[in-house]
Amino acid sequence: MNIPIQLNVNGDSHTTFVDTRETLLDVLRYKLATMGPKEGCGNGNCGACTVVLDGTVVNACLVFAAEADGAAITTVEGVEAEGNLHPVQRAFIDESGLQCGFCTPGFIMSAKALLERNPDPSEKEIRLALSGNLCRCTGYDKIVRAVQAASKALSQNA
Repeated sequence: MNIPIQLNVNGDSHTTFVDTRETLLDVLRYKLATMGPKEGCGNGNCGACTVVLDGTVVNACLVFAAEADGAAITTVEGVEAEGNLHPVQRAFIDESGLQCGFCTPGFIMSAKALLERNPDPSEKEIRLALSGNLCRCTGYDKIVRAVQAASKALSQNA
């Protein structure tokens, strides 16, 4: 059964019809061409599909699109502002916190959400906040350093 839903994705309003069994990830990628969130595992274990849904970090593969009706969703595409990379994005580049890039959008979304809640997290808090995201290329030290660098950059910009 198809139903209409309204989504605000990265500040843009969209109305689309969805099957009640479709995931938010499928709608974002295949109906709205928002390609940042990736399907890695399809069961919420890898974090490649991490988005922010009404202020909460979620795995888009675990949310039915119909559940997101009326929601505000931010994907990695909505993180940069006016063509400028967000400090988290810049830090991932500068600290070599990415290699193949597949997991990077999810890490960036989790890291940004952490720094919005806690602008000066400890290494332990960073690792805990990123524990729902898996990387098979870099290991995690460079990713943690990237979040620490972003924290520092954000505090200098405040």
